[in-house]
Amino acid sequence: MNSQKYDVIIIGAGPTGIFTAIEFVKKEKNIDILILEKGTDLEHRVCPMKENPGTGCVNCPSCAVVSGWGGAGAFSDGKLSLSPRIGGNLEKYIGEKSLIEHIEYADDIYMEFGAPERVFGVKGDKLDEIKKKAIKSSLKFIPAKLRHLGTGYSKVVLQNMQDYLASKGVEIRFGENVKKIITEKNEIKGVKTASGKVIYADFVVVGAGRENAEWLSSEAKKMGINTAINPVDIGVRVECPAVITEYLTDNIYESKLIYQTPTFDDKVRTFCMSPYGEVVSENNQGLITVNGHSHSDIKTENTNFALLVSKTFTEPFHEPITYGKDIAKLANLLAGGVLVQRLGDLLQGRRSTSTRLARSIVDPTLKGATPGDLSLVLPHRHLTGIMEMLEALDNLAPGLYSRDTLLYGVEVKFYSSRLEVDQNLETKIKNFYTGGDGAGITRGLMQASVSGIVIADSIIKKL
Repeated sequence: MNSQKYDVIIIGAGPTGIFTAIEFVKKEKNIDILILEKGTDLEHRVCPMKENPGTGCVNCPSCAVVSGWGGAGAFSDGKLSLSPRIGGNLEKYIGEKSLIEHIEYADDIYMEFGAPERVFGVKGDKLDEIKKKAIKSSLKFIPAKLRHLGTGYSKVVLQNMQDYLASKGVEIRFGENVKKIITEKNEIKGVKTASGKVIYADFVVVGAGRENAEWLSSEAKKMGINTAINPVDIGVRVECPAVITEYLTDNIYESKLIYQTPTFDDKVRTFCMSPYGEVVSENNQGLITVNGHSHSDIKTENTNFALLVSKTFTEPFHEPITYGKDIAKLANLLAGGVLVQRLGDLLQGRRSTSTRLARSIVDPTLKGATPGDLSLVLPHRHLTGIMEMLEALDNLAPGLYSRDTLLYGVEVKFYSSRLEVDQNLETKIKNFYTGGDGAGITRGLMQASVSGIVIADSIIKKL
């Protein structure tokens, strides 16, 4: 059906959009659903930089790494946090008890579509041991259960979900970039795409990812929807030999560690630990930033993870995304993309070169990164916090604070301004809902998926 009037339009085929549609199909059989996604399906999500290592970003019209079926999660590490304390702020909207129940429900759906059974981070003597060592190093350790899909397995699960929705009559249009939300008298009417198509619906759900955060904030402003400023996270991707972090990764897979730096009292945290993984670059709103993956079927000799400095800005500043983008622009200006530096070179106040990198015991997995100097990119305050946390982490993973440890920059998490929504994630515009990372409500796959379930259940009750 190519009708231009639907019961529900879902913008974005990331976890929020996908789980909204799955919940509709499971609980309500007679809803006309249209999913609009500006990217492509999984089969055609191919990054030229991945196909031709060493080449720079060619600025595709829609970045295959962050756009397309599955959203940025399709090429992510596929980590499903089973803890309500990690991955967003949904407990503020639906309560912690309800969030725990929803996470269990969403996890069952992932399992239904092929997620592996193993769960990391379960209770045990090793967790207690790690917690004690963390405390002695002034690190806050957050235990969390984690189901790991792996980059390859994520695609299998996501493809199963797409096939299921298609078999149930859900219409999915790729290459459709929504530019405008259409309202009338504070009620949703439909959307307008970049190609000029106007499509009407009784309900509109926006599941935009972080890449479309600015667009969503702009549309919210036009509709009079209030927003609140979220922190911006800026830092580096750390890469070291996998044997250095085995004590952590073999027992809990991903370490959630927080450090309040002694010099500036800033919050620095670990994020997205990728054992035996690879460092990758991605096009983030026209900027080349760094990320990391672990594959389910391919292992390297290295482990990588992010160290992010969180900053919440106060009045009169209202543009944390712009702040993060400008730092990323500086790295792109100096390196033409991602910059890499040995920790030893940084400590000695000199840039890394190809010759110095070649002497390192760590073989970089991101071959296209340019050797350089992170001190010319990151603010002194951020860089000081990162160095201080690395030194603290060396107590948990001896050898991490080594001259050969590699630092890639920059890694920036563009959390959008948080849109004002009610407990059902409905905005002040009647029948207009939004959830996920792009709405500033969640920060990870699981809570983004849960937000889709919450939205669908609310709409089903209305119907």
